[in-house]
Amino acid sequence: MLNEQQKMSYHRDGCLVLEACFSGTEMDRLKAAAAKIVDDFDPNSSRSVFSTQDQSLSRDDYFLSSGDKVRCFFEEDAFDDKSELKQDKSLSINKIGHALHVLDPVFAAFSHSAKIKEIVQALGTRQPQIHQSMYIFKQPKIGGVIRWHQDATYFYTTPISVITLWFAVEDATIQNGCIQVKKGGGETPLKEQFTRDKNDNTALRVLENTPWPQDEEALPLEVKKGSLIVFNGLLPHFSAPNISDTSRHAYTLHITCASSAYAKENWLQAAPSKL
Repeated sequence: MLNEQQKMSYHRDGCLVLEACFSGTEMDRLKAAAAKIVDDFDPNSSRSVFSTQDQSLSRDDYFLSSGDKVRCFFEEDAFDDKSELKQDKSLSINKIGHALHVLDPVFAAFSHSAKIKEIVQALGTRQPQIHQSMYIFKQPKIGGVIRWHQDATYFYTTPISVITLWFAVEDATIQNGCIQVKKGGGETPLKEQFTRDKNDNTALRVLENTPWPQDEEALPLEVKKGSLIVFNGLLPHFSAPNISDTSRHAYTLHITCASSAYAKENWLQAAPSKL
């Protein structure tokens, strides 16, 4: 499916954009499945917020025990000063995670497709296994910033093998907070490692003190609905807040190679799903 130029581009840059890789119908099916999960979600059952700016907000028990479950997490700005939602719950959820690829039949069928396996293997992951899935909403006006980071921070293996698949369920633009990457950053040394001990204490360990890139130096990856962005675990990337009137839905998979050693200190220890 991938030609040699695409493979070379991925290994050179740490990132590959595949335009119109999936149909609009496939993306609509994922969007409808996510909407049903949110519709069934009782917003009074949890006030868990996801944030990459304040690590403490997103590292509560609700989050740490979600590796083998399907759970909804709110945007930071979803609540008023009385802890009431400012708007409908469908416009307040930051993401759904982290076992959609196992527990939801629509997401499971899509995630384990032969097409996805072929792409991942063509890029060098010979024994792919899915560790995590997320449906990300990037809500209009309140879709929060995702700080500069590398995905190997959260999925540390020896050797590093994590690969991220980011599916554009809706158009992603600079206005609604598309992914932005470090140009040619696919071989950047790993800067941080997020760890969890047996008592569920978490820490973000600094491994390398080189500063993150400046936001204005980043390469925005504006893509249309149905496109796929693939990047390796060392590529620094971030997304700005969504201050537009348009959401930016996306579905993501984090995949490692079964032949690499998955760190026992990683926050997510749910059994991986063979692709």
